[in-house]
Amino acid sequence: MNPLCLLLSDDLIDASRVMGDGRAAGLIVVHCRDVARLLIELERRPTVVVLDLHFPGLDLEAVLPPVRASGSKLIGFGAHVDAARLKAARHAGCDQVLPRSAFFEGLEAKLAAWVSSG
Repeated sequence: MNPLCLLLSDDLIDASRVMGDGRAAGLIVVHCRDVARLLIELERRPTVVVLDLHFPGLDLEAVLPPVRASGSKLIGFGAHVDAARLKAARHAGCDQVLPRSAFFEGLEAKLAAWVSSG
């Protein structure tokens, strides 16, 4: 079975890009449009969880413990101009935090690498 990637984002264009590149990398990508769905989907033990750090109302301190408990690699992305939010995500425990432009550059290869490094 293909590795599972969960995506928390309310941006349909970003979600479409992640889903397309994820499929090209051999992943099953589940687009979660709210935190409750993300928490339910964690029961499927995803390999990677991708968080749009600008998701409305995202509380990293509440989301990170269940993601960590699932054993998933946690990747966050957000606007490069919001350095405080990117820094907070690193401090909170994301495995990798990238500015949006860097996240999407070569995303298919990044997703494949994150899955293979498990």
